Amino acid sequence: MRLLLSAALAAVFVSTAQAEIRVVAPGFVYNSALKDLAADFTRQTGVAVIVSEDGMNAIVDHIKTATPAAEVIALPADLMNTLALDGGIVAGSYMPLGRDELGLAVKKGAARPDISTIDKLAAVLKTGTVMVNDPRAGTMQAVIIDGILKRPEFAGVKVAPVSKGEGAGALARGEGDMAIQLVPEILNKPPIDLVAPLPVELGGHMDAILAVSSRSANQKDALAFVKFLTSAQARAAWTAKGMKPF
Repeated sequence: MRLLLSAALAAVFVSTAQAEIRVVAPGFVYNSALKDLAADFTRQTGVAVIVSEDGMNAIVDHIKTATPAAEVIALPADLMNTLALDGGIVAGSYMPLGRDELGLAVKKGAARPDISTIDKLAAVLKTGTVMVNDPRAGTMQAVIIDGILKRPEFAGVKVAPVSKGEGAGALARGEGDMAIQLVPEILNKPPIDLVAPLPVELGGHMDAILAVSSRSANQKDALAFVKFLTSAQARAAWTAKGMKPF
């Protein structure tokens, strides 16, 4: 009887240990609906989802070496394409998730000006100090913002790169008058308001791709989670947090 009981407990332990997946995502996905949807997936399936945030380039390195290995990866399209070519993801698990756009933020309760055209945006930006991520840090978001603000239409805009942290975070602390940041990273800061996304002609966006790591120890549940995140039932959650699902 004791032997049978021990075997049964061992089977339960193995099953429980297998019902877990690790997900690693950069900030622009992590700050969207990822954590909320992970909790929903766990409630529906019983599979524990451990979500962590990391830098984009760090994810590409860690996905090859980290122990325990992540099962699910989120990355911008170009980095995921490179990882796919290197054999870092499971064939057939590459799934486009959605687009995060850059937006303009102002302090809570401030007027929300019309920025629907490039000329109108330029006029607004020239009325105060714009907090941005420091492009010298080399992050993809900072480089995109820097490229936009170097356009001739924005000559004369007073830009304040944030040496530590992000532009929207600095604005939330009371620094500057405005900030340019990805929309989900504006919406998750109560002290500031989103005015609107930047005009689409500026190309200020980042596209998120999901995939299952080729080092995953639980590819079945990992793929199920990727499909859940890109399902019709998940669209409302992503949209509410500022991402535009594909």
